[in-house]
Amino acid sequence: MNALPPQDPEGFLLKREDWTPEIAEVLAEAEGRALTEDHRAVITLVQDFYERYGIAPNNRALVRAVKTNLGPALGSSVALMTLFGGAPAKTVAKYAGLAKPPHCL
Repeated sequence: MNALPPQDPEGFLLKREDWTPEIAEVLAEAEGRALTEDHRAVITLVQDFYERYGIAPNNRALVRAVKTNLGPALGSSVALMTLFGGAPAKTVAKYAGLAKPPHCL
């Protein structure tokens, strides 16, 4: 991949339709992360959440959705922060090709 599609100053894609799994990999690598199957499962879950509700989940909703759909091992704040850093809802939204959630700083 030569270049990423247009992004905002924080690295969020400007157009959701530009997202591909390869772009998620590049975005993660730029932040020093290598995506695992756990990362990909959470990214897919957040994309599904967005399709259903029209917004990316905040941290509390993210933890609840992950716990319900992917199990308690991933469905905790600590597990999600381990995967995605200190602001997991914001980071996973970026990797999922979604706009920056309005509830994130």
